[in-house]
Amino acid sequence: MKIDLSALTTEGRNAASTDIDRLSTLEMLTVINQEDKKVALAVEAILPAIACAVDAIVAAFAQGGRLIYCGAGTSGRLGILDASECPPTFGTPRSQVVGLIAGGHQAILQAVENAEDNQQQGAQDLIDIGFSRHDVLVGIAASGRTPYVLGALEYANATGAVTAALSCNPHSPMAQLAQIALTPVVGPEVITGSSRMKAGTAQKLVLNMLTTGAMIRSGKVYGNLMVDVEATNQKLVQRQIDIVMQASDCSADEARAALDACGGHCKTAILMRLADLNAAAAQALLAVHKGFIRQALQAATHFSG
Repeated sequence: MKIDLSALTTEGRNAASTDIDRLSTLEMLTVINQEDKKVALAVEAILPAIACAVDAIVAAFAQGGRLIYCGAGTSGRLGILDASECPPTFGTPRSQVVGLIAGGHQAILQAVENAEDNQQQGAQDLIDIGFSRHDVLVGIAASGRTPYVLGALEYANATGAVTAALSCNPHSPMAQLAQIALTPVVGPEVITGSSRMKAGTAQKLVLNMLTTGAMIRSGKVYGNLMVDVEATNQKLVQRQIDIVMQASDCSADEARAALDACGGHCKTAILMRLADLNAAAAQALLAVHKGFIRQALQAATHFSG
């Protein structure tokens, strides 16, 4: 089957890099850098759509739903990367943000022939993880036409779930199929068709916003501190101590004592310090206020007053 790529912005030839193979190394890198500068502006242009997606994800989380990424090749790997960072950064269950890739686990490390062309498998992979109307699906493909992702979007729509399409070509089949179109148009790549470059960078920026924004809105951040960070290594143990110190203006010894008293739960330790509570009382208040420190602190202050 012949595929017409000529209409895709990401497949166009970039006039700025036509003679890139004749440039010096520094000149070559300057061209790449100049093109990369356009990516943030392309993402800025779709901030309202990203905000809409974030709000949908927050609503899904509040009802016990999940965020599911689905992509092929570079796009699929970017989704898996973003999903894998949520548990250590925000203390989320590993099942809350999930990345699916055409071709399965093997495709994370190396290309799997024709996997992205299997439209039925996109739906089947959602079935296999028990996808439901309570979840949110974000399909990811620079081209906006990948059959595997289209199959997943069709299935997700049929369940009544919220769907979003992250692609870099306007009016793509994915964008038309999804309820929320996330389309940062970055233009032709420096190397024609190499959408792991500007398109991949744009996708990474948007994915960062989706999860970070949703976690902020879900009470996982206090100020700009990641207060649900898991201390899974020595660096993160120190980060927890630093976060408690920064949030409550206490000493390192006081931060360690609070963390020890609550089993290393950063958010609880902060509330203990700020509201002068023991671990049990702080944990109870956080539970009542769904993990939001500010609301719990306000309630503690009101009660003590």
